Parts: sequence; structure tokens; C-alpha cells
Amino acid sequence: MTPGATASSTGLVHDYLLVMRGAERTFAAMASCWPAAPIYTLLYDVAGTGGEFDGRRIHTSYLQTTGIGQSGFRRLLPLLHGAARRLPVQEHDVVISSSSAFAHGVRARADAVHVCYCHSPFRYAWFEQERALQECGRVTRPALRMALAHARGRDMAAARAVTHYIANSEISRERIQRFWNRDATVIHPPVEVERFRVGEPADYALVVGEVTRHKRTDVALEAARRAGVRLKVVGAGPELERLRSKYAATAEFLGRVSDERLGSLYRHARALVVPNVEEFGIAAVEAQAAGRPVVAAAAGGALETVVDGETGVLVPPDDVDALAEAMSETDFDRFASKRIVSNAARFSTECFKQRLTREVARIAARVPVPEPVPASQGEVLVGAPSTS
Repeated sequence: MTPGATASSTGLVHDYLLVMRGAERTFAAMASCWPAAPIYTLLYDVAGTGGEFDGRRIHTSYLQTTGIGQSGFRRLLPLLHGAARRLPVQEHDVVISSSSAFAHGVRARADAVHVCYCHSPFRYAWFEQERALQECGRVTRPALRMALAHARGRDMAAARAVTHYIANSEISRERIQRFWNRDATVIHPPVEVERFRVGEPADYALVVGEVTRHKRTDVALEAARRAGVRLKVVGAGPELERLRSKYAATAEFLGRVSDERLGSLYRHARALVVPNVEEFGIAAVEAQAAGRPVVAAAAGGALETVVDGETGVLVPPDDVDALAEAMSETDFDRFASKRIVSNAARFSTECFKQRLTREVARIAARVPVPEPVPASQGEVLVGAPSTS
């Protein structure tokens, strides 16, 4: 139990629990630090999260009744900030949110402490607005532009109410400072490094992540084509069919795979390719935990997770030729698996939990803590009433 933040006085918040990707896995590790604390989220899908949060008391927003899931939640953009503010977290002395966009906007009590673990400020509102506009139809662009401008205003107001930010990387810390004028502590996300084993490399490179424009899967595919390197792509997303039709001759698209299959793909890959600038990049650490080097864009989280020349190769971002050269000319056999695995161990789940609980305890120590009240677990409360 975290000193200064008992289960009864602590509430946990995450944007939406619809699938288990990096942010959700991070939140699961956070939730395990406070096992009796209730969870608040905009949308929840039991099947999509694989039962990870079974046995927890979960409050969802009124948007849960729409039945919208992972494939359609973006249509709710104009409603998400308001729905986050209506989540009923006011009973808690300490609120710990996990936010990539909206969770940091929950309205804690004025005398409560709100610690936000920020994966990134809302990317489409702050630093990828043009990409978001390009991805939508011409007719809807004016409305989306207006919605994003409104989101920035609400985001700024939310940021002023947070007691303290924890960033998942240096690039997120810098963005928190630049966009919101707030300082942040950096605690890297957890990676289940113990799940992975070292194996013998085969003849393919690997890409792991959502197949979206901002993940720059197209850059990896084109670089692999130019380099004459076989590429396997793990992940799904709106760009999947377009890229599959264009690169079917040189790449294999596997869609989403099980954790067991992913572990096998990591340990037998020549290298993992990370073509985009990641805030952190859990896949890069997972590949290293399997003893495999990483070829990554030299920016963002890769600068913190990949040791250039020792555990991988860093290349200029968005430079297809440089990436192709690294993929074709690098002697990946020269990298020592033992050194790569040792580097990955810095980001273990246990290290994350220790750092997180210490930081929350430090911040929460100034809050008077009431006597614990037995928690009611295993409930999903849909459409909690407004507290406004």
C-alpha cells in the first residue's frame, strides 16, 4: 500500500479501457499498486481488455450507454472532455489519472491531490492537428478544426487543476512544459520484460504497432522494400488495407497477434524497426528484452531506450533512405544479446511500480487521510450521475 494514499482515499482514472495497448498495460500496472481503489473511465470493454480488470469496481461515463467501442470512439470527440469532468471522483483525497487526452480533465475536489501520469498531451489538439485534419473528409474538416480548438482550451483549463504531472518520457515532459507551462517528473512506463526469451534470429525485420499515419508504418515498408529486406507487420488500424495492397509483395501483414506469438516474433526477428517518433515506445523495450536490436528514429523515447551502437541503431526521423541503409548494411549479428537484455531490464514493471508509488506518496503526503472503508469490488457502474 502506498504511504499517504490508502485504498479508500484513492481513485484511479484512465481515458478509456477498450483494448490492451501500451497505455492500458501501463494503467494495469498502476492499478495493481492500489488493488482496492475504484477505477473511473469513459468507456469500458471487458472482452477488449481480456479480463485484465475483472474484480475491480469500475465506473464508466454516461457515454458507455452508446455502445461505441474501439473502432468508433473518435466520433465522440466533442463529448469526451465533458464526460471526463462528470466522472464522480470527488469522494477521493487522492486521484491518480492515466491520460493521453481526457483523463487529466476529471474534476477532483478542490482540497484533493490529483497526480496525472501523462502518456502524451492530446496529440491531435496540440502537435498533430494537420494530420488529424488530413485523415478526415473535406466536408467535416471545418467542424473538426473547431472541435480541436475547443479541445485545446479545455485542455489548458484541465492542466491548471492538476496538482502534479508525471511524464512517461523526456519528450512528453517537454510537451507538458511547452503546451501547458507545467513541470513534470519523468517515470518511464513498465514493460513486462520477464515475458520474453532470447532466440535465434531468422531472415525478417519486424514492425509492431497500430497501422496509422502517425506510426509511420509506410516509412518502414518503403525502406524495407528499397533495402530488399523481408518485413513483418504486427498491428491493425485504418491504414492497414491501403498499405497491404501497396506492399503485399515485400511485407507480411499479421494483424493483431497473441502475446505468445508476439514473443516468438520478437526473438526471431533480425531487428525491430521503429519508424516514428514515439513518446516512449514499449515495443522497442520488448524487442530488447528478447535480445534483439532496434532500428529507430533518433528522437523521442528511442533516445532513452536504445543505446546507439550497443542495443540498436538510430537514424534520422522520416528519412527513408537512411532507414533502408541501416536495415540493409547493419551487421545485426554483432550485437550482444546479453547487453541488450540488460538494457531492457531498466524498464521492468517492478521498477516502474516502485518509482510511481514513491512519487505519489511524496505528493500525497500533504493530504489528511481518513480511516479506510471496505471497498466494494467487482462492479461496473455505467453512466455515473453528474456531479456538476
